[in-house]
Amino acid sequence: MLDGVVTFFGSYHAMRAESVLRKNGWKARLIPGPREISPNCGVALRFEWERREEARLLLERNLVQYEDFHYYPEKGRNPG
Repeated sequence: MLDGVVTFFGSYHAMRAESVLRKNGWKARLIPGPREISPNCGVALRFEWERREEARLLLERNLVQYEDFHYYPEKGRNPG
C-alpha cells in the first residue's frame, strides 16, 4: 500500500526520487504535493510507508534531496 509521501523543495528532486526508487524495484508514483503537509513543491512521491528507512537510505545514497517523509494514507482507503 502506498501510504507514505516524500516531500521535496523542487520538482526535479521528486522526479529523480521516483526514478531511483523505480530502478530499484519499488512501487512509487508522483502525485500533486499535499499543501497541508508542505507548501514547498507542487510534486510529492507516494511510496510504501513501512519501507521508509530503506527509501531514505536509497535516496541519500543517490544524492536525492528531499524535504521530509510523511505518513499520508490515500483518502477513502482503510489502513492495513
